[in-house]
Amino acid sequence: MATPHISAQPNDFAKTVLMPGDPLRAKFIAENFLENVKEVTSVRNMFGYTGTYKGKEVSVMGSGMGVPSISIYATELYTQYGVESIIRIGSCGAIRDDIKVRDIIVGMSASTDSNVNRQRLNGCDFAPCADFGLLRKVADTADKMGIKINVGNIFTADLFYTPQPEMFAQMEKNSILAVEMEAAGLYGVAAECGKKALTVLTVSDHIKTGEQTTAEERQNTFKEMMELTLESVL
Repeated sequence: MATPHISAQPNDFAKTVLMPGDPLRAKFIAENFLENVKEVTSVRNMFGYTGTYKGKEVSVMGSGMGVPSISIYATELYTQYGVESIIRIGSCGAIRDDIKVRDIIVGMSASTDSNVNRQRLNGCDFAPCADFGLLRKVADTADKMGIKINVGNIFTADLFYTPQPEMFAQMEKNSILAVEMEAAGLYGVAAECGKKALTVLTVSDHIKTGEQTTAEERQNTFKEMMELTLESVL
C-alpha cells in the first residue's frame, strides 16, 4: 500500500490527521499528547504517527515546507489512505499591530502568490477555503477553553525570503492576518479530493516589529494550539 512518499499500510492512519510542517513537531505531539502511539511512516524522515487522544484515534504527520510538499502528502493521505480531514497546525508571521507573537490564528481562507490553484480552474482565480464544520468546531472549542483566536484570511507565500517586502503593507490593508507557506495548497487539494481541511497557526514572529520565537520554541512549545486542535477533533 506504500505510496512514493509514505510507507504506511492500509488503515494505519486515522480519519483525522494533524499536520505540522516540522516532522520533529509531529514527533513531539505524538510523544507528549497521544497514547498507544505507533510510528506508521518515516520516508525521508517525514515522520507520521497514529495514536489516541482521550480515546479518539488521531494521526499526526509532518508536511515539510511549502505548497508542493504539503500538496504531495495531503493528496496521498486523502486518496490512498482514506483520510477525511487534515488540520495544518503550524507557525506564521503576523503583519497587523493587533496580533501578537504566540497568538492563535485560524485560516478561514488563504490568498497566495502561488499559481497552484489557478491550475485547478483553467487559469482562473480559484479560492478554496477551510471546511466550515472544522472551523466551527475549533472556534466553539476555543470559547469553551477560554482561548482567544483570530479568524480570517491568511497569505500563503511561495518564497520565505521575499524580494517584495512592500507586499506586507498591501496585505495588511486588505485585512490579511498573517503569512505562512502551506494553507492554500492544502485547501486546494482538499477541494479537489472532496475532503476537509483547516489551518490553525501560532504566531512565531511579527514581520513589522521583528519579535520572534526560536526554532526550539517552535518545535517544542505552542502547546495551546496543539491542545485546542486535539480537543476539537474529539
